[in-house]
Amino acid sequence: MEPMDIVGKAKEDASLPKEFINLVSSESNEVCNKEEKKTIAPEHVLKALEVLGFGEYIQDVCAAYEQHKQEVTDGVRGSGKWNNVAEMTEEEAVAEQQRMFAEARARMQGGATNQKQPDSDP
Repeated sequence: MEPMDIVGKAKEDASLPKEFINLVSSESNEVCNKEEKKTIAPEHVLKALEVLGFGEYIQDVCAAYEQHKQEVTDGVRGSGKWNNVAEMTEEEAVAEQQRMFAEARARMQGGATNQKQPDSDP
């Protein structure tokens, strides 16, 4: 499928983003294989965009990739599940882990779970 074929279908087909991702992924994989690499790297995606005729996106993709690298380096992870992990002491983390293991064990055995109760200590 040619790049302009995809663009022409934009108004007709709601699956356009999926097709675009599949197209870029497939071409990135081909670029990766030609270089005899086993893992697709950002450079392979950039080359795929160029080969497919989407060169106008390369600058934006590079900027997004640089921002991602900076966020990872700075430890900024957004509002994910693990953001408050550093606020726990090691003892609290171990206790939480043991509680979660017990809940999982109970679920696996078909038993009732003991939901986390608020601490009664002042």
